[in-house]
Amino acid sequence: MNLAGGGWSSNLIVYLIKEFNVKSINAAQIANVVGGTLSLFPVLAAIIADSFLDCFSVVWISSVISLLGITLLAVTASIPSLKPQPCVNGGGSDICKAPTRAQFGVLYGGICLATMGQGGRAVIATMGANQFPDKPKNQTIFFNWFFFTMYVAMLIASTVVVYVEDNVSWECGFYISAGANVVALAAFLVGTPFYRRPKPEGSPCTALARVVVAAIRKRKLQLSSAENNFYYGKHILAKFTTPPSTSFEFLNRAAMRGNGDVAADGSNKKPWRLCNVREVEDFKTIIRIIPLWSTAIFLSTPIAMNVSLSILQALTMDRHLGHHFQIPAGSIFVFSMLSTSLSLILFDRILSPAWRRLAGKPPTPLQRVGTGHMFNIAAMVVSAVVESKRQNAAAKSHALITPISVMWLLPQLALVGIGEAMHFPGQLELYYQEFPASLKNVSTSLAWVIIAIAFYLSTALIDLLGRVTEWLPNNINHGRLDNVYWLVTVIGVFNFAYFLICSWFYKYQNVKEVGHGESNSLDIQSSL
Repeated sequence: MNLAGGGWSSNLIVYLIKEFNVKSINAAQIANVVGGTLSLFPVLAAIIADSFLDCFSVVWISSVISLLGITLLAVTASIPSLKPQPCVNGGGSDICKAPTRAQFGVLYGGICLATMGQGGRAVIATMGANQFPDKPKNQTIFFNWFFFTMYVAMLIASTVVVYVEDNVSWECGFYISAGANVVALAAFLVGTPFYRRPKPEGSPCTALARVVVAAIRKRKLQLSSAENNFYYGKHILAKFTTPPSTSFEFLNRAAMRGNGDVAADGSNKKPWRLCNVREVEDFKTIIRIIPLWSTAIFLSTPIAMNVSLSILQALTMDRHLGHHFQIPAGSIFVFSMLSTSLSLILFDRILSPAWRRLAGKPPTPLQRVGTGHMFNIAAMVVSAVVESKRQNAAAKSHALITPISVMWLLPQLALVGIGEAMHFPGQLELYYQEFPASLKNVSTSLAWVIIAIAFYLSTALIDLLGRVTEWLPNNINHGRLDNVYWLVTVIGVFNFAYFLICSWFYKYQNVKEVGHGESNSLDIQSSL
């Protein structure tokens, strides 16, 4: 799935510029929107898996939709009438014909279907973790290797497939992606008899909405601390349970019994007026984790901007390795993926065991995320410095392609990759461990929600800077891209401070899963 998706999305900016005559900044904006949507559909897929279908069904249906979309993209590359005429040079400048509405319609139709088909990615993560019930250590190992295989697949897509698209033909590259999709679907279906397939527990969103509605409807009710005043569920007695926690106490009213709320057999007669204690506590878990979740948005926004802007930088730099090979601009981010893959192996096999031996417990998810914050800030600083060097070279050469090597982008991409190896699996592990059982699919999709928001936010930020500043013209050699990187560096520093504050006050709910009795995240301060 990741190889298939990466095969068409990694080089999308170049495809839009070269084959559909889209301006460079507009192509970057479109790619950012697509990147955000690629991360938004996993959330919808997760909700469907939790509410109606199981994970298995969502994964295979998504794979089929993905195949249809990639095939349609291959058709746009194969049939000349579905693309505008190539640009022609006229008096020193290119004259380009814009695509027709029909051409854009077919293109966007393929992109939409291929994007929708990637929705099953987050569900695969949940389905894999579900194969190891009540084994947090095995789940952590699974998440590490899940991301490792994901980045290796993206690595292959961004090198081999992109090279084919740039040097052989676009249709050949797209059909390779379609073939990878077919192989992935077949391999997934082969394992059908061996999968654990927990049944969906109903819509988690409905249960959360009921808590809010019930608490509002009972807002004038006097709160009680007596255990027998709360509803715990059918046939569950108060003496065998614990009352709701005192945090966010106003929500406890949703679980307080009222006249006529409970039937004689103990069932809930008014589900939009009465919830059980577990549902209330599940909702509180969501509220507690939202501040931490929000810090990851501005952690991922600079990465999303770096994805598209690095490609634009690469298009203006010397991409030759030797006399005969030129690195495709769409493959430049492969160095970040390679860095992430190697860092995941290093962390899983060396750093994590060493940490466990020295500290007596494994690194917590928040410690991993915090480390990712620091690497991300360092990456943006290096990006700004390198861009200043590239701009100086461009000013001296007065040429579109500057004499500076594209290899100067490697340090920033390596730092971004190391940061991703820390914070992305750390977030996924945190959400999966802390969220209630009924929200496991939604929990793993939260990481993709962050990426989606980050891509949309980066698109809005680039558009805003393009309107109010002269930092991002169509020819970035005439702009100040280094100022953009310095701006996101400042945002990253403030966001890291916000993360540390949220981490200081956050208390883990599943203590035994985090590590040997650790009940809060204060240790993150000593490890950063």
